[in-house]
Order: sequence, then structure tokens, then C-alpha cells
Amino acid sequence: MKIVTDCAADLPAEERDALGIIEAPLYIQFPEGEINSADISADDFYNRLEAMRPGVPTTALPSSGVFTELYNKLAETKDVLSIHISSGLSGTFNSALMGAEQIKDKVVDVFDSMTLSGGQRFQVLAAAWASKAGWTMEAIKERLAAIRAQTEVIYTLETLEYLARGGRIGRVQALAGSLLKLKPIINVDHADGKYSTVGKGRTIPQALTTITEHLTAKYANTPVWATVLHGRFVEGAEMLTQKLQQNLNIAKLEVMRISPVLGVHTGPGIVGAAVMPMELIADIPK
Repeated sequence: MKIVTDCAADLPAEERDALGIIEAPLYIQFPEGEINSADISADDFYNRLEAMRPGVPTTALPSSGVFTELYNKLAETKDVLSIHISSGLSGTFNSALMGAEQIKDKVVDVFDSMTLSGGQRFQVLAAAWASKAGWTMEAIKERLAAIRAQTEVIYTLETLEYLARGGRIGRVQALAGSLLKLKPIINVDHADGKYSTVGKGRTIPQALTTITEHLTAKYANTPVWATVLHGRFVEGAEMLTQKLQQNLNIAKLEVMRISPVLGVHTGPGIVGAAVMPMELIADIPK
């Protein structure tokens, strides 16, 4: 079985290559031209983003034809399981679904992660490990559904400027947030895979404390895998890492950068975490 995903899963290249995971492109459209998000480093991207005031680049997803071509190549010898960014946040899943519908007499299953970033990565890694261990498609999808239901992706933003520049929130809301220095706390809603505001803080430390309290209430003493994620905000990532270590039962912890395609509308000052119970992958050989 071949596992396909997209770069919103924030998979490091070495991890992707070691497991043979195929990554469909997501694009960033700058005024001077379009690039594959995977072809630009996080620091180069944020340098270009900060230089673009007052505008922002836009993002674009692969066409259904791109997916059809990809699936045709992969499905010649193997079944395909394609796991993508939440359909509530991007049209990528629907594009993949339409691409898969053009594949005849071959097994191509498209799975909606209903999340993104570290949460999507948990599912992709579990699928790749389980596939190598010989699990069936149905068994893998059943486990992915459990991981999807029990994973939390939550973050805060140092500034609302980039959301405002990209038109993702109203100007009045952005202005009020800027004046009051409010830091929104946002998670991915399990019901529809869309962003939901769960609180706010006046400072980053306050917002990170609220994130930690939210995760502590959800997981209590359950052993968890926590991935701290940030754009270009090392200080915030270190602060959140310390808070999670002090309050959660951490079985595995890592700090990673988010993909530039996700940073387009958040800017470099995004920091948050993806967390799931370790028991959900304990029986999958790594």
C-alpha cells in the first residue's frame, strides 16, 4: 500500500522519504510567480512574507487531474491511501476525491484527516507504519478515525496582522485585536474540521497557559505524544514546551516548524501543539 498526503501534514523530508510517503504539492502564489510550498524553506518564506507589506501571497491546491495522474502511477502495483488536510479548511480533499474517481479497477481510498499540521502528521505516520506491518485498508482507516477523534491541534498567534492582510477576519476585529494586543486561541473543531476560537489572552504567556490548561483538561494523566509547532517563534515554542512538560504526561515530545503554506495567513508568530494519546499507536510496529 502506498500512502499519499500533502505538505500541510508538516512531515520532515527525511521522515517522508524513510517511509516512502508520497506528498502532493500545495502551492504559494507570490506576485512574481507560483512555487511548490515544499520548495521553499520556512525562513526564506517568512523573509519574503514580511517584505510583502501590505499584501500577502495566496495559496493554491493541486487539481483533480494532478491527483489522477499520481494515483494512476502508484496504483499500478499497490493500493493507495490518500490522507489530506481537513475538508473544512481546504479544497484539497475534494480535489483528491475527484481525482480518485477517475481511477478504474484500482483501489484508491481518500481519507479526510479533519485536521492539519501535526494532527494530520500523526495520521499519516500511523498509516505508513501500519501499512508496512501488513494491516488492511479497513483496519488502518478504523485506527485513523480513532486518532482523528482523539487528537487536539491548538495554537495562538503573536499578531492578527497576517489574518487581517489575508482577509480572513474583518478589519474591525483585527484593529480591535491589535489595539488590545489580544492573542486568539484557536483549535480545529472535531465536528466539522474548521477553526474554532476557544479563548484569548492579552499576552503570549497567558495564551500559552490557556492552551496548556485546555490540553490538561482533555488528557489529564494520559501518556501523550506532543508536537510543539511554530512558524519562526522559537521563544514561544520553548515556553509552550516547558509548560507542557510540567503539566502533561509526556511520552514523546518534539518541536517542529509548520509548513510555509500554512504560515501564509498566520505569519511567523504562530505557536501551538498537536497532541494525541500514545496508546493509539502503541500496537503499531515502528
